[in-house]
Amino acid sequence: MISTPIPGTIPAVSAIIDGATITAASGPPIAVVDPATEEVIIEIAEAGDALVDRAVAAARRAFEGPWRRMDVEARQAALRSCADRIDAATDELAILETANTGIPIGQVRDRQIARAAYNFRFFADYIGQSTSELYEQDPNYLTFVRREPVGVAALIAPWNAPIALGSMKIAAAIAFGNACVIKPSEQAPLGVDRLVELLQEILPTGLVNLVNGRGVTTGDRLVRHDQVDLVSFTGGTATGRAIMAAAGQGLKPATMELGGKSANIIFDSADFDQALDAALLSIFTTNGQQCLAGSRILVQRGIADRFIEAFVARAKALRIGHPLAPDTEIGPLASRRHLDHVLGFVPVSDRTGVQLLAGGRRAPGFDHGNYIEPTVVTVADINDRICQDEIFGPFAAITTFDTAEEAYALANGTRFGLVSYVWSQDIATIMEAQDRLSSGIVWCNTPMMRELRAPFGGYGDSGVGAEGGRACEAFYTRQKTVSIPRRPLGLRKLGAR
Repeated sequence: MISTPIPGTIPAVSAIIDGATITAASGPPIAVVDPATEEVIIEIAEAGDALVDRAVAAARRAFEGPWRRMDVEARQAALRSCADRIDAATDELAILETANTGIPIGQVRDRQIARAAYNFRFFADYIGQSTSELYEQDPNYLTFVRREPVGVAALIAPWNAPIALGSMKIAAAIAFGNACVIKPSEQAPLGVDRLVELLQEILPTGLVNLVNGRGVTTGDRLVRHDQVDLVSFTGGTATGRAIMAAAGQGLKPATMELGGKSANIIFDSADFDQALDAALLSIFTTNGQQCLAGSRILVQRGIADRFIEAFVARAKALRIGHPLAPDTEIGPLASRRHLDHVLGFVPVSDRTGVQLLAGGRRAPGFDHGNYIEPTVVTVADINDRICQDEIFGPFAAITTFDTAEEAYALANGTRFGLVSYVWSQDIATIMEAQDRLSSGIVWCNTPMMRELRAPFGGYGDSGVGAEGGRACEAFYTRQKTVSIPRRPLGLRKLGAR
């Protein structure tokens, strides 16, 4: 049995404030569990109200300091140094993230840690090229629009890709001159804890702070704090509603990147092998625990039998194993609670219109750990809960369609609208599909990719707002309009005699 070689001695981080790591707190202990063994890695004392207050106060002092007025070139250099420090710690961060999430280490190292470093480099580049608006239509005035940082950002990271998505928020917030307090998920804090510790080596004291704790306590205190100016959250839709309501009471801008139930439409005219490979990637990487997963696979009838047979065979052949094993393709789900949630969608034998083709049970051969077999079902009715609720696991639902109109109706028949996938070699089909699909992102003839210059955000229950270059600039800055006369003004002299 593989054991997780946690690098060094992990401190039980309750908070990181003003550059100092705080391990002693009065809050109740939170167990951080290795999903591969179900053993407790460490217990962290929850950051209570007093630590949250200290973290926000530290961020406020840093925001009022020189960072936001620093030359862009100097800020760029700091961001790039952050990226270099992440690169240097790739193996350490990857092991921590894998131990805490169960994601296969190859996927963590090559995608998520690499993405974290790129996030800082991207925003370093972006702030060096951003421009301002100038209006000179009025012959008497020049009017320009400045963008200034908002203040202290509360950032709440998810448990499925903590470093990759948490670093996106940190990099964006500080690139535009803000300070921040990040709260990782209480379920998976270890990678973000270490990331923030590393950033202290480079950034000004108090610019990036961290508090650990549950959402209903530490998170709620952070979001409602009167010195927090804006809130960014990635996670589940129900939690997002509560956070947005709390932020709204303080009139705080908020972005919510929430759930998904994405349709992957495969037309008869698709490149069959590419579509098959991509469909497997889009639902089974990251153990299926990703909001952008192509969990609903819609296949045109002409290729449906061939596709389903090939897809099921490949799903059954996926290598389930310890996430640190180099050949593992599916690791354990993040928690026992989540494993039970995913298994709760497995159809029983008497379900009408639903057929179990693969998986649907805990993976055999594992005495411990939250391992599940990759699961594939066919579903006839799009209103079935399998096609409506976010399962968030290695669970694919396949539905057959006849016409393009039927495909669009099936794809849009959900309250979510994050991502759509379309596969066809016919350009007219692709152009029609991207116009008809109700989602914030449409990926055509490609699996998952992120263009950080473009907005990433969803429709409906998939969220409010977006992340990306210009979208983050709009969120993490506020506009100031400045008008200056071109020449001395001839003003009326009220009251002159």
